[in-house]
Amino acid sequence: QVQLVESGGGLVQPGGSLRLSCSASGFTFSNAGIEWYRQTPGKEREFVASISSAGRFTSYTDSVKGRFTISRDNAKNTVYLEMSSLEPEDTAVYYCKRTGYNNWGQGTQVTVSS
Repeated sequence: QVQLVESGGGLVQPGGSLRLSCSASGFTFSNAGIEWYRQTPGKEREFVASISSAGRFTSYTDSVKGRFTISRDNAKNTVYLEMSSLEPEDTAVYYCKRTGYNNWGQGTQVTVSS
């Protein structure tokens, strides 16, 4: 059974940092690309970042380039999203998913507010 569990969200002030984690099970993690998405009420889910199976290739949406870093630890079956210089516009529920599959975690809430 495929499971993806996001964690690490919370309330942070503008300019602050957070690290999100996506822990996976039920499939061969080291063979899977992983993607992060985010969603705010009333809007479609938006792509944020992705990382290839071995971590060699990464991709980011323009609005987070230079502020967010995606990485992975295949020994721990975990992908991370390091977020810095956070802005109120980054407020959303953040989800991870396996590339090419429609398996989603429950999401983790990130709120950027003073």
